[in-house]
Amino acid sequence: MPLSRAAIAAAPLLFVFLWSTGFIGARLGMPYIEPMTFLTLRMALVVAILIVLTLIARVRWLTATEMGHSLVAGALVHGLYLGGVFVAIDQGVPAGISALIPGLQPVLIATIANRFMGEPVTGRQWLGLTLGLLGVLLVLHDRSIVAAGSVLGWCASVTSLLGISLGTLYQKRFCGGIDWRPGNTVQYAGATVLFAIGAFAFETRVIHWNGELVFALAYLVIVLSIAAVALMYWLIRRSAATGFASLFYLVPATTALMAFLLFGEKLDAISIAGMLICAVGVVLANRGDAGKAGARR
Repeated sequence: MPLSRAAIAAAPLLFVFLWSTGFIGARLGMPYIEPMTFLTLRMALVVAILIVLTLIARVRWLTATEMGHSLVAGALVHGLYLGGVFVAIDQGVPAGISALIPGLQPVLIATIANRFMGEPVTGRQWLGLTLGLLGVLLVLHDRSIVAAGSVLGWCASVTSLLGISLGTLYQKRFCGGIDWRPGNTVQYAGATVLFAIGAFAFETRVIHWNGELVFALAYLVIVLSIAAVALMYWLIRRSAATGFASLFYLVPATTALMAFLLFGEKLDAISIAGMLICAVGVVLANRGDAGKAGARR
């Protein structure tokens, strides 16, 4: 059906948009709450919603092996990645730059997928990955050389890169056949425990409730942690690791555009050129997946 094909074609762009808003939501809420406390509340609310969805759908619960794989994937994707992003922003790393570092994951994933997962990366895809990397650097050219944030913040950003890269590969290899509702319930439950330990060990857990924080928390729970993550896992199942990872090249550009519109962060001609180069790179990196995706439809 034309509508189905249009929805499938629009899914990657919708994912990029939704994923990019997570950095904006984090910046909106962080002035009023510490990062681990924020993430503990977010994860706990998501778990409650997913339990209801799982019960309504009456889907099969996970086996012990599936629960183990889900806990590992959740620790990587939600624990290391989200924890790294929130700590980085809390430590003064700008939202645009906090999107830039994990946005470099396509090259890392392509290398790992090529070496250890047996997924061939074509010359055209390597060209696309290289163009995407160049585009990302151009988008944030004026900020990447500015001494912003603390050493802890930059280390947290690198941790977020490792978390989302390894988590994407692990999810694809071991969790592809798991229903997203019980699978994500287990993933978020494990992440809740990790963040709660961090909050009680390192934070005061003081919360300054206001409208901005409530909106940020609700948005991140419903739109990011449920809708965007469900879409992410759907895309992971439908595409090769390299093709899916290339979408993250568009996240820093989209985040920079949103930061420009919402917070007045600078966006010049060089950054706009970088956005266009990112788009070309993503198209090239995904060309190799076209046949595979068609076979899975």
